[in-house]
Amino acid sequence: MSQVFTKTKNSKVSLALNLQSFFNLMKPRVMSLVLFTCMVGLLISPSNITITSAIISLFAVAMGSGAAGALNMWYESDLDALMSRTCLRPIPTGKIKKNQALYFGVILSIVSTTILYFSANFVSASLLLFTIFFYFFIYTIWLKRKTPQNIVIGGAAGALPPVIGWTITTGQISIEPIILFLIIFFWTPSHFWALSLYKAGDYKRAKIPMLPITAGVKKTKKNILLYAIAMVPAVLAPFFLDIASIFYFSISLLMTFYYIYLCHKLLRENNPKNSNVIARKIFVFSIFYLFSLFLVLLIDNFIRII
Repeated sequence: MSQVFTKTKNSKVSLALNLQSFFNLMKPRVMSLVLFTCMVGLLISPSNITITSAIISLFAVAMGSGAAGALNMWYESDLDALMSRTCLRPIPTGKIKKNQALYFGVILSIVSTTILYFSANFVSASLLLFTIFFYFFIYTIWLKRKTPQNIVIGGAAGALPPVIGWTITTGQISIEPIILFLIIFFWTPSHFWALSLYKAGDYKRAKIPMLPITAGVKKTKKNILLYAIAMVPAVLAPFFLDIASIFYFSISLLMTFYYIYLCHKLLRENNPKNSNVIARKIFVFSIFYLFSLFLVLLIDNFIRII
């Protein structure tokens, strides 16, 4: 009797660990930011949608993001095994087999876009499918191993979720979601190049041509600052296009100035150890920065409605 109980308990633990591994395959941290920016795009759009349709649609977008993550991990499992940041992912550790990750990613892609088509519309479903396609085929397979501009071009995939959110309710693309797209698009290079600075050894070992490897640390620092500055017009555009009020303008301006200050501080720092500390700080702050921008935009929208 005790043996049966032990086997049942072990099988439950094994199932739980397996489900956790499949969930990790979906890159949950990336998925959470994708889901949030998509939700903001949905909530600030001018059209109405039922709560049920909104929840189902957001769930579909989360699944689509997870599908892209799973396909990315399937294709890059050889690289993940070489990098300290990714060596504990499900495939390198043997928790998930490569073919399982591939099937999982393909099935999620089909299911997520189908659900979004029926819960929302053709435009949003097409955009989700395009996002998965772009992230996997254009960024993961084509760009990442071939050019240091992989992050710049590939960043378009990560910038599309708020556009999808907007089209879920409206069924069309206008200037507002394009602005949201541009904010994330110009944010992406400084975010990932900061990571590549203090994880340069990983990228060099995996032979990924990130900017610090191909162009050097100094040029990478300059590009981080340039993209942080280039982001300013997009960040402030919601105010000038009457999408947001002075509340958003003031907070976004202060946060952006601090972000640029950190990037400028990184450029001026010549000590490699100190540079890595600042680069790590930029990477961490950039996540908080983007989340806060969209949160403030959402709060601003609610205030304007009231």
